[in-house]
Amino acid sequence: MHRFYIPPDQATRSEPVIEGTDARHIQTVLRLKPGDPIVVFDGQGTEYAARIVALDRRQVRIALSEQRTVDTESPLKIALAQSYLKDKKMDLLVRQVVELGVNHFIPFMARRSVPQPDAERTANRRRRWQKIALEAVKQCRRQRPMEVAPVHTFEETLALARPYALKLFFWEVQGDHLFSDPQRRPRPDSVFIMIGPEGGFEAGEYEAARAHGFEAVQMGPRILRVETAAIAACTLVQYLFGDMGTKIA
Repeated sequence: MHRFYIPPDQATRSEPVIEGTDARHIQTVLRLKPGDPIVVFDGQGTEYAARIVALDRRQVRIALSEQRTVDTESPLKIALAQSYLKDKKMDLLVRQVVELGVNHFIPFMARRSVPQPDAERTANRRRRWQKIALEAVKQCRRQRPMEVAPVHTFEETLALARPYALKLFFWEVQGDHLFSDPQRRPRPDSVFIMIGPEGGFEAGEYEAARAHGFEAVQMGPRILRVETAAIAACTLVQYLFGDMGTKIA
């Protein structure tokens, strides 16, 4: 069944409206017609069975029927702070971490970050990442969109981690093997993951992160590409502390 997002205020209307790229996709790609069934969700945990009432070039009017609460979100709150990467790498990474259940995506500038875009470009990139994230939510049957933050400085990013129960600084130079004995620690309800740039974090960044309560951790003897490291870190954290695989008591 085809699945689409509607804002929460639309769900209260007698005939909600789907607009923008979704409306064009329904008409020109899927070629759906009045009477065809679809599923819509409001981004707040509620999903609806619906059918198409009418279509025109700009919008699709629908009628809602069955309402159901669907819980596909992880019980673990995950924030991924990712050093700014080149465009295509970042685009793909945003889509993949949505599928892995990440709640909050925070791009930031590390000292060795190679791209140094201006404010206009970073704003444009954020809008693109938000669009990609919403598309991924539709595909993977999540109920709540991942929040995509503006680009932050390294210091601002450290401050954002303050309320998280577990703060992980992935660094190939040194660190504990967190995942070799996960039962040695209380199971966290939130995890903040920090991944560096292609050139890696500098020692001074590690010291600053440690002062903010971060633990330096490694994932083994091999050097991973940045985007590989981010996916591996989110998967392992979700497996050990979230809802992917065996849960750790």
